[in-house]
Amino acid sequence: MRKQSDSLLRFITCGSVDDGKSTLIGRLLYDSKTILSDTYNQIEKTSQKRGLNAVDLSLLTDGLQAEREQGITIDVAYRYFSTPTRKYIIADTPGHEQYTRNMVTAASTAQAAIILIDARKGILTQTKRHTYLCKLLGIKQFIVAINKMDLIEYDENKFNLIKDEYLKMFESIQVNKDSPFNTKFIPLSALNGDMVVERLNNMSWYEGESLLEVLELAETQSLNSTLDFRFPIQYVCRPRDSENKDLHDFRSFMGRIESGKIKKGDKIKCLPSDHQTIIKDILIGNESVNEAIAPQSVSILLNDEIDISRGDMLVDAENLPKITKDINATICWLSEDKLNPSRVYKIMHTSKVAKAKIATIFDKIDVNTLSSIASNEIITNDIARINIKLAQSIMADCYFENRKTGSFIMIDDSTNHTVAAGMINEIL
Repeated sequence: MRKQSDSLLRFITCGSVDDGKSTLIGRLLYDSKTILSDTYNQIEKTSQKRGLNAVDLSLLTDGLQAEREQGITIDVAYRYFSTPTRKYIIADTPGHEQYTRNMVTAASTAQAAIILIDARKGILTQTKRHTYLCKLLGIKQFIVAINKMDLIEYDENKFNLIKDEYLKMFESIQVNKDSPFNTKFIPLSALNGDMVVERLNNMSWYEGESLLEVLELAETQSLNSTLDFRFPIQYVCRPRDSENKDLHDFRSFMGRIESGKIKKGDKIKCLPSDHQTIIKDILIGNESVNEAIAPQSVSILLNDEIDISRGDMLVDAENLPKITKDINATICWLSEDKLNPSRVYKIMHTSKVAKAKIATIFDKIDVNTLSSIASNEIITNDIARINIKLAQSIMADCYFENRKTGSFIMIDDSTNHTVAAGMINEIL
């Protein structure tokens, strides 16, 4: 197995009700020896009280299920585990349509998605919806886990039929269709632990990796580090009151590298002013470094005195984002209050905040059929395509080119509540 560094993989789990998602997560935690002994003892006692012959590993995620049953609005339940190779964050998302906004929240930062399918039921409406949302949010690595193989006698033919059907469905989803996707199919039994972490003897016909092996080999190096340099300014550091005279002329620009890499001596531009200069120094904390990559937080010193403030952006001098006040975007409406086109909203894009109005609602997407619906009303969980006019310029890329500089949130100016998450489709 290829050796990975101590890297972090964020992945999302998607599945319909009773597909075994809770059991799968519990099995991953248990077989990777992440569960504390007192936690295991507790779920063992609970399983015995319920008259079960084996430990019910799905109890590890019962907290989330209890919240759903009580009708509590939830975001996403995050689970953590690690192996000697790497660390993992699991975003455990609700499967129902009314929790679309929750799934969008989780998928926006995920590097991979596990699409769970019940081998007895095959492809369901939820399967298509989950796949669409993951593709929409820019996930490139899909792990299709066909679960409950033990209930169909580990039938290879049934597995292959589901695989073929899923691939046809995947190709039919015309979202980000020009991007390369990595799709793996794994037959497994989460209940018995077959092909989750351990490789048992029930599916000798399957020669691929187990689920954990696929996760261990998944790409974790942020693709952002290979993109063009984007550095939104969060804070201008001027320690004027310092007793250290060497700091009296100190001026650095602080923030997080959202994409790309930078090193001393590189030519950069400051937008929107379009001033060009050279990187004089890069600081991580108080330590000077020769180079830095996304997503490191750094302080950058420049050769020249340039008027720069929060919301401006340092970029590669040869590869610039577009400066715009007019964008077409796809949004997921998060608020309980419906969108009001007559209202002024705020757009937060990287570190820039701009006032905005919804100029046009093109359509919204039925997340179950994926068909377009003409509508002037956008309510909770709706996915819609709109045009936005901005009062101030932003420096942006399209979402499928750069997830960081192609995304934004919408804020209600009167309540300061986040009402929508958006992805830029076209910069006008």
